[in-house]
Amino acid sequence: MVARLQQLRGSIDNLDAALVHLLAERFKVTRQVGELKARGGLPPADPAREQRQIERLRALAVDAQLDPEFAEKFLTFIVTEVVRHHEQIAQEHA
Repeated sequence: MVARLQQLRGSIDNLDAALVHLLAERFKVTRQVGELKARGGLPPADPAREQRQIERLRALAVDAQLDPEFAEKFLTFIVTEVVRHHEQIAQEHA
């Protein structure tokens, strides 16, 4: 039992590391989006796109047998942070 527990925890640790690296890559791309928006005079947030993304992620969650409410909360947290970054970038370009 102890060996299996360690094996499962090792898998969790690997998945956590992958999540961190994926989030870092996502934020690199969203920074580029923020820069582009700032140069183009676009607003930091795009509520229509955010809503489409929530709907898309909820559907993906259902397909992956993940709680869609959790998936929505996770995406909302990320989008809130992205918008905050975009607002900072816009201020830097003002």
